[in-house]
Amino acid sequence: MTPLPPDLISPASAAPDHNLLVVDEEVLSRLVIADYLRECGYRVHEAANATEAMAVLGSPDVALDLVLCDAQMPGSLDGFALARWIREHHPEVKVILSSGASRSADIAGQLCESGPHLKKPYDPQHAVSRIKQLLAKARRSSGPIARRPAAGLA
Repeated sequence: MTPLPPDLISPASAAPDHNLLVVDEEVLSRLVIADYLRECGYRVHEAANATEAMAVLGSPDVALDLVLCDAQMPGSLDGFALARWIREHHPEVKVILSSGASRSADIAGQLCESGPHLKKPYDPQHAVSRIKQLLAKARRSSGPIARRPAAGLA
């Protein structure tokens, strides 16, 4: 794995205090980006499909800030449908859709406000940059990202 660039190791990003969910059925792709995000200080959860992602999102023990999701996944819900479900049920959670197909990436840009989409294969540094931009924009527009209390702490 390539060393982290200095701007990603700065004190402000060393412990970003954000929970992310990476959803990708391609195990290797998911592991590589999830590990890189962990190295950048994010708390990362993983899911192989929309059903697993919805279970994580529904957990009272997890307060997610952002979901990085492959647009093209097998199953009853692809990444586009998952993004719509998240927007409807968890509007505080930001979504970045990714795709290796340029048409899918274009549609992802239309679905996600201000076009937060990534093309696959991931450039890990670019992915972190997009995540930081989207979370910073969310913080500026609505104040600190709201947190759900962990189970039993309400």
